[in-house]
Amino acid sequence: MPDTVQGLLGKIADEVRGCTACPLHKTRTHAVPGEGPSAAALAFIGEAPGADEDRQGRPFVGRSGQLLRRTIVELGWREDEVFIGNVLKCRPPGNQDPLPEQISACRHFLLAQLVLLQPKVVVTLGRFSLQLLIGPTLKISQMHGQHMRKDGQLYVPTYHPSAVLRNNRLLPEFRKDLLKAKRLSEN
Repeated sequence: MPDTVQGLLGKIADEVRGCTACPLHKTRTHAVPGEGPSAAALAFIGEAPGADEDRQGRPFVGRSGQLLRRTIVELGWREDEVFIGNVLKCRPPGNQDPLPEQISACRHFLLAQLVLLQPKVVVTLGRFSLQLLIGPTLKISQMHGQHMRKDGQLYVPTYHPSAVLRNNRLLPEFRKDLLKAKRLSEN
């Protein structure tokens, strides 16, 4: 009997939890594979788990996650309708930026998840997911809010919620970008 998409996503999550491909497995409390339904029309992809995510094993549950999840609900989604994940599946020490070798060790997990999910729209949150999924030289300040297709997948880049928390003037643009992603996912 063939595996269901949810079953295959569960296998990827198990692989993430057992991964030792880079040194981050030595310092993590929990790997954070990502979460959401197999039929998610939208996927939100950030850079890496933070301390709260590492403690709970869930993506975007800290302050920036609370902003993302609150905005998702305010714009008319339910949290259980979207997939939320990260480029890295383990927390870098001190919340440092993901290193190229860490991204290289983790990227196949995210790419496999996106192939299985086939969301209508992927929202890249910040530069690391933007550069991995769309183009390595792109800048979030120039690309946010635009929508583009690459290899048949529709993307809407926006600011990482942690950047919005540091600079509240980005909040209207962040909300506008997520609303655009919602409209595109409904077509």
